[in-house]
Amino acid sequence: MNELSIKVNIANREYPLTVKSEEVESVKKAAIAVNEKVKEFEKNYTVKDKQDLLAMCALQFASQSLSNEGKVAVDSALSNRIIEVERFVSDYLKKG
Repeated sequence: MNELSIKVNIANREYPLTVKSEEVESVKKAAIAVNEKVKEFEKNYTVKDKQDLLAMCALQFASQSLSNEGKVAVDSALSNRIIEVERFVSDYLKKG
């Protein structure tokens, strides 16, 4: 796993980061998503301090992440159940 030094621009500030080579694209996409959300909040709210906009972004992304955690748990449980059913059917067909 190679680590790379990259710079991302968030809310007109540059941040140097060290990331694994396989994470570079996702980190850059995340920075783009944050910048788009900051612009959206700037347009829709009369907030002058970028810190407030970034806090609003962090809250929204954290909320979405927590919401998705529940979906992942359900998907994982469903996947496990499907695997059990497939094994049962496979065993039944082998016997019959």
